[in-house]
Amino acid sequence: MKVVLLADVKGTGKKGEACNVSDGYARNFLLPKKLAVVADTAAMNDLKNKASAREHHLQEEIDAAKKMAASIQGKTIHLTAKAGKEGRLFGSVTGKEVAEVLKREYGISLDKRKVELECPVKAFGSYKVRVKFAHSITAEMTLSVTEAQ
Repeated sequence: MKVVLLADVKGTGKKGEACNVSDGYARNFLLPKKLAVVADTAAMNDLKNKASAREHHLQEEIDAAKKMAASIQGKTIHLTAKAGKEGRLFGSVTGKEVAEVLKREYGISLDKRKVELECPVKAFGSYKVRVKFAHSITAEMTLSVTEAQ
């Protein structure tokens, strides 16, 4: 019997899959426990519609990530920090501070873990920053650290 699974069933398949199972397994276990429905034309059309909607939402996420990455690609962001003698910073510049500047200047809200610094920023100068977005989309930009007045 062909059924469409409504939940993950160990040894049978994942939610949303259409699979062939024995008649007894379907009638005695899957259907009474509402883990599956019989794969008639309505269920198959529903399955196809959900798959196309999932694909559409995935494509929208990818497009939005590409748009955000393109908006900051190659840009330079400026941070000011206090330093002691010899130009060494008190502490270091972290991904959290870079994410805050991105939100303030470009309106892009990111988790601080998505910002990768090429090396620890403990002195004034320019540094490369890689920002990771969803679906392996990245953008590179420059971080310029200057002395606070």
